[in-house]
Amino acid sequence: MDAQPGAAVKHSPADIDIELRMLVEAVYLKYNYDFRNYTGSSQKRRVLAALREMQCATVSALQEKVMHDPGAFARLLQYLTIPVTEMFRDPEYYAAVRSQVVPFLKTYPSLKIWVAGCSTGEEAWSMAILLKEEGLLERSIVYATDINPQSLESARRGVFPLDRMRLYTENYQKSGGTRAFSDYYTAAYGGALFDRALIENVTFADHSLATDSVFSETHFVSCRNVMIYFNRSLQDRVLGLFYDSLCHRGFLGLGSKESVDFSSYADRFETLAKRERLFRKVTR
Repeated sequence: MDAQPGAAVKHSPADIDIELRMLVEAVYLKYNYDFRNYTGSSQKRRVLAALREMQCATVSALQEKVMHDPGAFARLLQYLTIPVTEMFRDPEYYAAVRSQVVPFLKTYPSLKIWVAGCSTGEEAWSMAILLKEEGLLERSIVYATDINPQSLESARRGVFPLDRMRLYTENYQKSGGTRAFSDYYTAAYGGALFDRALIENVTFADHSLATDSVFSETHFVSCRNVMIYFNRSLQDRVLGLFYDSLCHRGFLGLGSKESVDFSSYADRFETLAKRERLFRKVTR
């Protein structure tokens, strides 16, 4: 008897791994989105979740659907790039940026900041608030990039759930915020609408860390909780992008579980704040 759409079909782990490799290769060839060097466990978990919601019995069935229906690929992309983020996430990171990085940034007449893997925008808006409070936003160009068009559109809108504002306010206060966090948003559209003036100098752009090139002469790159989903080869590529993008003695910020240690670029960065994962480019 043939399996019904969405019905569970038992396959060996080896079979599933083969199907996953075929799926990501097909996605790359068809849509030029490169997930081939993402870590297997995270990728498998997300694809299996997509199977259930998209009513496909097997990964191969999902591949067939995605190959012939761009709308199905758009749905799958939401699973492959599930955003896990919040404003001023890991507030000690932002506090360290204020104390360890901002004093150097203030010495430049103009600045380029790259928020890589910005997802639905919480990191980019947080960075804009920090820059504004430090008197740097007006002379900064901020690039906020991600591979997910739907996430980027959410980031541009700057509307976040009202029920998250209590957590975001706590994060902001712990990060060294100098104002009332509520000054930056108003209740609108069923959520918290943030002040558009914060992103006048922010460019939200489609960019893949797996395939695209650098933003040149940036002073600070913040890429947090993105590389944890990459294998070692792709992590090295990304760190190379950041190194090439940064200006002389530029700064790099990573997520709490990420580091340049044991990478091919370990000797290209010096540690500025180890616990908060802040590094500075070493120019040879």
